[in-house]
Parts: sequence; C-alpha cells; structure tokens
Amino acid sequence: MHEYLVTFHKTVLDDTGYDHRVLQRQAVVHARSDVSAAFAAKAMLCEADGVIDWRLRADTCEVVDLSQRAA
Repeated sequence: MHEYLVTFHKTVLDDTGYDHRVLQRQAVVHARSDVSAAFAAKAMLCEADGVIDWRLRADTCEVVDLSQRAA
C-alpha cells in the first residue's frame, strides 16, 4: 500500500477580480493506487461535509504519492 496526500481546492474571485485557490481539505490516505486514494478521499469529504458530491465543496482534487517522495 502507498501513502497519498489528497488535497482539495476551491477557486474563488477576490475583490480585484483575480482567481485564488483556497485550500478546502487535505487527507492522507493509504491505498493501492492514486485513483483509489482519490476515490477514498472524495468519499471522506462528502461524509465529513454532509454533501452528495465533493464538487459542491471543491473544484480540484490533487493526489501526491508520499511513498515516492520518501525514496
């Protein structure tokens, strides 16, 4: 199993009209693949926030393999 860091961001406009990515949630997930890690983290976000679709809280989902960085 690999360890993945899954990060969710929401893009919002500031008062000058520029986009900013705002961190919504991060989760460390143990999974066999990055796809499995993303799926698990999305389910965790939905359960924690009480929403049916993770895209109601975030625009992007990024997955980083922490096991690869340690090597």
